[in-house]
Amino acid sequence: MLKPTIAISVGDLNGVGIEIALRSHEEVLKLCHPIYCISPEMLEQSAKLLDVAIPQDIKLQTTGTSFEINAGTVCKESGRYSYDSFMSAIALCEEKKADAVVTMPIHKEAWMQAGLHYKGHTDLLRQHFNQDAIMMLGCPEMFVALVTEHIPLRDVTKVIKYKMLKEFLLTLHNSIPKAPIAVLGINPHAGDNGVLGNEDMRVKKAIKSANKALGFEQFFGPVVPDVAFTPHFRANFNYFVAMYHDQGLAPLKALHFDESVNISLNLPIIRTSVDHGTAFDIAYKGKANRLSYINAVKSALCF
Repeated sequence: MLKPTIAISVGDLNGVGIEIALRSHEEVLKLCHPIYCISPEMLEQSAKLLDVAIPQDIKLQTTGTSFEINAGTVCKESGRYSYDSFMSAIALCEEKKADAVVTMPIHKEAWMQAGLHYKGHTDLLRQHFNQDAIMMLGCPEMFVALVTEHIPLRDVTKVIKYKMLKEFLLTLHNSIPKAPIAVLGINPHAGDNGVLGNEDMRVKKAIKSANKALGFEQFFGPVVPDVAFTPHFRANFNYFVAMYHDQGLAPLKALHFDESVNISLNLPIIRTSVDHGTAFDIAYKGKANRLSYINAVKSALCF
């Protein structure tokens, strides 16, 4: 069988992404045909800093404007380059030259310095494709889909309304059509039937309405957030819906930090990513963990 082609967006070159990509090349090559969205000049500079040889069989998609790598530093040049690399990877999929995109981490402040007003990869994908992409993170033992992502906590209850949440659940069903999914409440104790706030009444109504539209009970809740990730509860659920970023990602990273991945659902292309940041503190020191990247590649092949 022909192996699929994966476009690799190299992320912020002042961080650990390119180290992980180069040190994982042989292993990834067994799974797919990777195309790295980076220019020969920037790859040579990265390899020299890492003191590693560039693989003879590496395939590149030249992109971006060259700059001097400064490990562990936030700068607009590296921010712009990571954006250009990502857009090149997307274009390869749109042109049917790649079957999926796997992304290395970007730095949001570097994007801001470069004048890019996206909150991250998923936000850019939403606007580029004009579709409501869902951010889901995790590993086979536990996946968490986020209703809200990079917004202040004070805005969460303003955003999450009955209709919005129902549509979110039905959209999630399209990507996960059969598995049972636990939906977390917003408040402590999922509101205690209105004692600790009435926001969870909206959640309950949205769950009931979504299940009715589907014709079976796929969504369960609202589940009390502080028990949702206990071993007893997780014995029955692999998929969770979290109302806000840290509600879902704090337990996920505590339990599965090294192996978890980021998956963008409800898009015309397949996109997966490492579930960690640029790790500027260990950039170009040979200490970066490769497991999340390998799992991201494997996840891209499963869709």
